[in-house]
Amino acid sequence: MMNLKPIKSYLLGLLIAFSASSCNDFLELTPISEDTVENGYNSAPQIEAALNGAYESFQTTDYYVWDNILLGDVRSDNFYAGGDNPEVFEYDLLTTSPTNGRVNKAWSEIYNAILKANVVLEYAPKVEDPKLSEERKNQILGEAYFLRAYHYFNLVRLYGGVPLVLEMTKSADPEKTNLPRAAAEDVYAQIATDLQMAIDMLPERYESAMIDKARATKGAAAALAAKAEAQSPNRDYNKVLKYIETVENSAAAYKLIDFNHLFDGGHFNNEESIMEVQFIEGTDGNWEPQMNLPKSISGDDWRKFVTPSHDLINAYDAQGDDIRKNNTVLFEEVSWSDEYWFNTPNSSIPFAYRRKNASGWASADRQYILRYADVILLKAEAFNALGNISAAAAEVNQVRARVNLPELTADDMSSKENMNAAILLERRLEFAHEGQRWYDLQRFGKLVSTMNNLVEIDLRTGKPTAYNMTEAKVLLPIPQNELDRNAALEQNPL
Repeated sequence: MMNLKPIKSYLLGLLIAFSASSCNDFLELTPISEDTVENGYNSAPQIEAALNGAYESFQTTDYYVWDNILLGDVRSDNFYAGGDNPEVFEYDLLTTSPTNGRVNKAWSEIYNAILKANVVLEYAPKVEDPKLSEERKNQILGEAYFLRAYHYFNLVRLYGGVPLVLEMTKSADPEKTNLPRAAAEDVYAQIATDLQMAIDMLPERYESAMIDKARATKGAAAALAAKAEAQSPNRDYNKVLKYIETVENSAAAYKLIDFNHLFDGGHFNNEESIMEVQFIEGTDGNWEPQMNLPKSISGDDWRKFVTPSHDLINAYDAQGDDIRKNNTVLFEEVSWSDEYWFNTPNSSIPFAYRRKNASGWASADRQYILRYADVILLKAEAFNALGNISAAAAEVNQVRARVNLPELTADDMSSKENMNAAILLERRLEFAHEGQRWYDLQRFGKLVSTMNNLVEIDLRTGKPTAYNMTEAKVLLPIPQNELDRNAALEQNPL
């Protein structure tokens, strides 16, 4: 049986310095945890170290390494749980309970990441160090605003309204720390506020392409703002288009690339990438691929997690979408049985394949935080919502053309409803194994119907799995640990 997280902890994979001297200062710095609050963040190297620590959450937390895929794809019609973990089975079967340890861990890890961003926002304005220019100070603040917004975007999609912690935690007094849940609308409003600050403060480019993709930029903030506005309860698609215009006009010159290069492990920080996690093979590597890849790649013969579903593979086959399918799914014979593919050993089943290199729990393979194809399809969604169906189709056709698929049909363009269905399908094929499917279905109002109409036969019983999807299951339950600790919290409907 395989533990979900390796014993080894992987550290920050990319130390970003803005000059040779600042790099040396950082490397010689006493660990920030050994400094006091009073003197811990009063120099340029120290505030840069705090910011690097804020970025580190993308590489060292279960949520950003793996659970975002479980919650965005395994909960949906894209993947089965695979593996042997009861808490992951709860995600797959839509029976997630408030005592599920992974639900609690996601909450605590994301809030911990927010607190790191709050430290930077608190102390960066106070730093008086000739090594820290006002321009760089503003960039640091913009990066921290982006990070806080990104984390709240994930929290509000997972749990709905959540407590808004907007200051560095300075007290253990429950009256000050036990905050009630803000309304989801207020969380999205705060995300929009933070991202506008980020857009205003961040550069379009840094001094190297690697840093452009590792750090928040104006384009990244605008792309996230477009996604958040589209997902919000009171969405305004005109605002979505304005944010997208900022992305399109960026000096970063984002563009679609060969789909085969997106996930081959040889084209990191490419022109389609807006921002990506900077894993480096070895001690700073990514352990997620080892959890999913077959024996021929990983060397492991235990039952792997995140198994592609029949429904996903059928969707690729129905479109003749071989390029994206072959970059998403790899079939291989296994020694175990699988409840959805074969109930006898030594049969061939599919594996999740967008991260293709295991490298002994230390892969360089990365998840994209944001990429340009998402912006294009969000633009299509906005055009369609505003009644411009032909413009929406033109955007979708860009994404289809790069994988050699024909343009959308006249039937696809015959109504807003049909165009929405075409966009939603395109997003499924484009972003499988990127943690987006659940939230796309939610945004399009198709989550309950899709999961209840899903027919996946459990070979152990010969009967379809009953997902029993309801509106109450759209959101995760608030972790029971948090409810016990904070009486001001209220549970989501169960």
